Amino acid sequence: MLKRALLAVALMTAGVTYVAGAAESQAAAVHRVLFDNTKAETAGNADWIISTSQPDPLGQNANPSSETSWTGALSAWGVALQRTGQYSLKTLPAGNTITYGGSGALDLKNFDEFVMPEPNSPLSAAEKSAIMRFIQAGGGFFLIVDHTASDRNSDGWDSVRIANDLLTNNGVDNTDPFGFSVDVNNIGTENPVAIAGSTDPVINGAFGKVRGSIIRNGSTQTLHPANNSSVKGLVYRSGFTPGGTTGAFFTTSTFGAGRVAVWGDSSPIDDGTGQSGNTLYDGWNDTAGTNAALALNATAWLAGTGTSTPPPTTTPPNTNCSAGELFGNPGFESGATGWTASSGVVTSDTSEPAHGGSWKAWLDGYGTAHTDTLSQTVTIPSGCTRATLSFWLLVDTDETGTTAYDKLTVAAGGTTLATYSNASATGGYAQKSLTVNGTGSVTITFTGVEGSKLATSFVLDDLSLKGAA
Repeated sequence: MLKRALLAVALMTAGVTYVAGAAESQAAAVHRVLFDNTKAETAGNADWIISTSQPDPLGQNANPSSETSWTGALSAWGVALQRTGQYSLKTLPAGNTITYGGSGALDLKNFDEFVMPEPNSPLSAAEKSAIMRFIQAGGGFFLIVDHTASDRNSDGWDSVRIANDLLTNNGVDNTDPFGFSVDVNNIGTENPVAIAGSTDPVINGAFGKVRGSIIRNGSTQTLHPANNSSVKGLVYRSGFTPGGTTGAFFTTSTFGAGRVAVWGDSSPIDDGTGQSGNTLYDGWNDTAGTNAALALNATAWLAGTGTSTPPPTTTPPNTNCSAGELFGNPGFESGATGWTASSGVVTSDTSEPAHGGSWKAWLDGYGTAHTDTLSQTVTIPSGCTRATLSFWLLVDTDETGTTAYDKLTVAAGGTTLATYSNASATGGYAQKSLTVNGTGSVTITFTGVEGSKLATSFVLDDLSLKGAA
């Protein structure tokens, strides 16, 4: 890499497709669903996120109308749920730890369902225990895997290995707790068929009837009903017996008071749109399967009855909230004017190109122990309740593996909004969006902390901060 890489910031775009068949009215209960993004779910060409605004996708678009209202290859899934008025969606951002029973707002105890879309980094012992105890206590767990050798970040762990490690080495119940194992195989292109189950809520749910799914390089599951009698295959490969113990492509089960589902390929949940630089596939709308109905019905089944707290109602726009740009000199084209920065951070050095114009803010990239900061104090208008901070991010690093040696922290008034690291590097720019809650004066700070060995660079450009009601 060129020492000192590139983090850029720009305004997010809107859009997402709604899947017909689900009611859009407000409900008495809200189903709280947490999507994981801590296990390299955006490594390689993967983009398994509902939105780049994390943890709250509403920070990107509070009233999404279509697939592109949010950015991510799972945005169609997220927007379809959001538009029912019955779901509260959040993302556990990269750099966080999966916990259960803690005090954090993103602790699993605060959710009805946890979705892990093709994890590519292993879970720690504590994280495996947290997931199992969450399910045991009544939570829903939706696990999407891929085929064997689908190691997108080259750390030696693919989603098949990660899944089986959870099932056999979790510290809570290592004796086949769900009654299935994930097969170590790679099936090319097939269109598996759903079982004939008129009463099954996943096959016949509020989001439509499931006829089948698609495999575009995926894996299967083997069922062990002797170990868990609730295990049930719902979609099977051609040539295998529906309801049998082999050839299952989508399986459900229970554990304790909770529910579990596993899907053998990430292609069906891919909506074909996401962050720039990724090669995606529109499996969500592939007519060879009914993937949207399967994903949404399963989400609803796993979430159970939800909570008695009603979802937030839509508030009319507050005319006192200015939607204008709050940052001064957001693109750095006036040099360091308006910003407080470490020496050399705001620069027109051409060894790293700016995202727009000639100037940018370049943090770290020295390959030695180093800390750079960039900040600006702004005032969020009194009529606003929050502001949206949006930006482009490219992380360029000489580090390898998934250990976070070098980190960039984004904070508002001392509250950390997100943390990126050398492990976040994807080889290109990635759009990011964060929500700054509150009103009045607040300091937005970017802090890059680099270790003592290999270089990692973060460069900021074209920042945007706008108030929202």
